[in-house]
This record gives sequence, structure tokens and C-alpha cells, in this order.
Amino acid sequence: MTAAECRTALGSSNKFFLKSRFAVCSGASFLQTWLQNGRPVGESMFNVMAVGTIGENTRQIQFTYHVTDRVSTGNTGVTGMQITLEGKIAQSWPSTVKYTPSGTTLPDTKTWAQFAAASSVQTSVTAANGAGSNGSTETIFAVYQPSVKIKAPAPWTLGGSTGGNLFMLAPRWDKANYLANSANGGAATFSYLGTLYYSKAEGAPERAVALHIEKAFKTPGQTQPPSSTKKIPGQTADEPLTRLYTDTARRDRNRAVAVSNCRKYFGPDYATGGKECDELPFASTYQGAAGSEYDPYQLPNNFSVQALDGTQNGNAGNLLGQFVSKYRILDGPDDGYLVQITS
Repeated sequence: MTAAECRTALGSSNKFFLKSRFAVCSGASFLQTWLQNGRPVGESMFNVMAVGTIGENTRQIQFTYHVTDRVSTGNTGVTGMQITLEGKIAQSWPSTVKYTPSGTTLPDTKTWAQFAAASSVQTSVTAANGAGSNGSTETIFAVYQPSVKIKAPAPWTLGGSTGGNLFMLAPRWDKANYLANSANGGAATFSYLGTLYYSKAEGAPERAVALHIEKAFKTPGQTQPPSSTKKIPGQTADEPLTRLYTDTARRDRNRAVAVSNCRKYFGPDYATGGKECDELPFASTYQGAAGSEYDPYQLPNNFSVQALDGTQNGNAGNLLGQFVSKYRILDGPDDGYLVQITS
């Protein structure tokens, strides 16, 4: 993500921008009042953007700080003002994880004049391989805190903004045998619910599935099997879909329950003409059709099935498979994703 892309996305009011699980940025403005004998005689202002990016299948997270839009008015000592940029792992789970920094060592202090000549500072952090724990999947969660401190040169005194923190999504490092690069330590992401997009536009290869999902989300009472309490998860952050991978028997059971309901409501010959049984939530999620058999908190019949074009069902399945792989969606409750229909 470039500085220009971040600036455009943040605009004049947004504090945070998510491009993907691998590219995020935040920003803040700092306004100073310059004082002489306790009286304001000038002002200065600048913006700081913190951009976090992760390359494909790597454990290294790169942070680039941009100090931009520097302006001053009146009588100031702004050229000698010191701006200190800092970014650190403030918390870590497990707490014993070792992190290796590279690039510019933080905290890094430059004057206003020095930032005018070189406005960016780049650093990175990598979590030690093999330090996480979560059964067969290794996971590390952390809080990364970017911050800014401002100091006036003598004999000036500053009022207004003399520092503060910027928001940054929590980084995560993972390693699992069903995700890429597991042999070399796995990779990093930012902890955020990803969104799987399906298109209902005319000619979209997954259109039939997108229309089924839209119907299940908007009018669940009109879907099969019938249920007056049906509310399909995957629409909001408090009810995401969670990936089911390692328990193959439960995946198979989800699929079997879905197919049984397709036969029941669309007839034993529902597959005639190349149709297939499409289900939502997907069989590869813990919220799948058999969920209530495994989880007493899941309502029975809280799913939707539809007999629809097999080719389009396959296309949608391919998109799902690519999404959970590329977005590094973990098996279990520590990760999740949403589904959104576009036109």
C-alpha cells in the first residue's frame, strides 16, 4: 500500500483503512501551538500515517511511517522540533515469544527539517518460528502500538498535540499444515474478519449461488428447511462463519444433512439436469447443516439448501477454497469470515 493510497482512503476524517488482511493503515494529525512567555505566537501541524504490509506467505510484517503535510504559521522554532516515531509489540500471546526487528531501529528521532528531506521511516518485525501454541495449529497474537512524541527545541514551549498513539490492527502469526508455507514457518496476517465476495451480476460464474445466499440472508423464512427462528450466520462480525477443516467426519455430516434436505424438499431427482445441492452455511464451517448435532447452542434447521446449477455451484466452491487459503483462515473459533453479495 502506497502513502497516496492510504491518504486517499483515510480522507479528512477516517482514522483507519483496511485494504486486506495483509495491508492496513492508520493516520493522525498533530497540531502544536508555539509559546513565548506563555503566549501563543505561532502554530505548526503535520500528519503521520502508519502503513502495515505483509508479503505473500512471509512471517515478516513491514511498517512504514510517513510524516506528511507539514505546515507552520507565525513565529516558531519548527525546523528544530524533534519528532520521535516508535512502534513496539505492546502485548504478546504467548508472552514468551521473541520478536526480531529489522530496518530502521525504533524509536527513531528526526527534526522537522530532516523529515522534510526524507519523510518516511521503514521498519519490520518477525515473530520467532515455533513459539505459538494451539493444538495442531501454531498461533501467535500480539498488539503492535505505533506512537509519536514531539519535543520543541530550547527555549521554545509547546502547547497542543505533543504526541499520541496511532491505531493498528493486531498482528497474527500462524502455521498449520493446511495453509501455505507451513514447512517454512507459516506466515503473518492482521487479525480481522475477511469477507468472501460473491457476485449476482448477470453472467457471473457463481450467480446462482450468490442469489441463493442473498435469499437466505434477507428472507430466511422463505428457504428450506422451514424454520421460524432461522438466522443464517456470516452476515455480521458478531456471527461470522468459522472454518471447519480438521474434523472431516463433521464436514461429511454437514454435507449429508444438506443433501438429505435437498432430497426432502426438492425431490429425489433434484439433481436432474446437472443440478447440485447448495447449502449455506457451507459444509466446511462449524455452522453447517449438522451444527446442532454437535453444538447445543446452534438452533436446528438454521441453514438453507437449494437445488441449483452444478457448474455455478462448483465455481462458487472454487472461490471459497481460494479465499480461505489465500486469506489464511484458521480452523476453529479463533478466526472467521463474512460473506457479501455484490451486484
